[in-house]
Amino acid sequence: MSPELDTAVSQPAASGFLMITALLLVDSLHYVFARLLLPHISPAVSALYVMAIATAEVGLYGLVRKRLHLGATREHLWPLLAIGFLVAASVNMTYESAAYIDPGTGSLLGQTSTLFALALGLLWLRERLNPAQALGAVLALAGVAVITFQRGEYMRVGAVLVLSSAFLYALHAAIAKRHSGSLEFLDFFFLRLLCTTVFLLVFAAGRRSLALPSPRAWLLVILVGTVDVVLSRALYYTTLQQWKMSVHSIVLTLSPVATVVWSVLLFGTLPTVRQLAGGVAVLLGTLIVVRQRRTSSGAKRQSSEAVSSIGSP
Repeated sequence: MSPELDTAVSQPAASGFLMITALLLVDSLHYVFARLLLPHISPAVSALYVMAIATAEVGLYGLVRKRLHLGATREHLWPLLAIGFLVAASVNMTYESAAYIDPGTGSLLGQTSTLFALALGLLWLRERLNPAQALGAVLALAGVAVITFQRGEYMRVGAVLVLSSAFLYALHAAIAKRHSGSLEFLDFFFLRLLCTTVFLLVFAAGRRSLALPSPRAWLLVILVGTVDVVLSRALYYTTLQQWKMSVHSIVLTLSPVATVVWSVLLFGTLPTVRQLAGGVAVLLGTLIVVRQRRTSSGAKRQSSEAVSSIGSP
């Protein structure tokens, strides 16, 4: 192979590797951002403003590029409202959990969304569970039990919030998979963000916790909305086109490892030995489930799952 051709082949590969590495780093910041916002603004309000910023940015992009076509909104209204409610509740619980559990442990527990998605696939979408998936699910559940059932009420509250958030997010993905196929991605993503923002506004108003952020909090909110939602999802779908679904999913499953590193660097917190042991079990079990799920999936099913995996928040 000539040097020129070799360079031409290696450049896309190097670019794809850099992008998926960037996705891993950005995806791992979800629980870190929730902890960073905690001292400056209440969780319910911070979640609202983060989602509102992301909605405005995506909507502005769609209008400038003339790619928003919202004529089908009425036809998909109820699924979109259900998805918006579930994502809003999930994000709210994630931000609330930052007061009780460190980002690394929260991210490890958040991987149970894969298990919940598997259970919903079995019960609702009539998918089948093979022996390897069953083994992975049991291993991951054992890890969850090790992390969750420890001394300290705060730890239990944080774990329950994260697990509840993971379940609601998996439920939203199942609904999205069944009802979003006829919508363009940008239309669906914008409407999902918009509905989520509306429900977060209702939640915050119901708790009488509406308040304008301080100037410093505004900077953080804009940063989080841009990086944790807009940039994260842009990287997600760009890398999804360049990498195999199995590799893509496995890389994202490893994001809690990066979250633990961020947690140590920014907050000086590290999960205990017991939490790390449970987290390793969760990761291994989830990896087994992900590998088996992708291996047994056809190309059509992979593409439909890509639409439903909108990511966090």
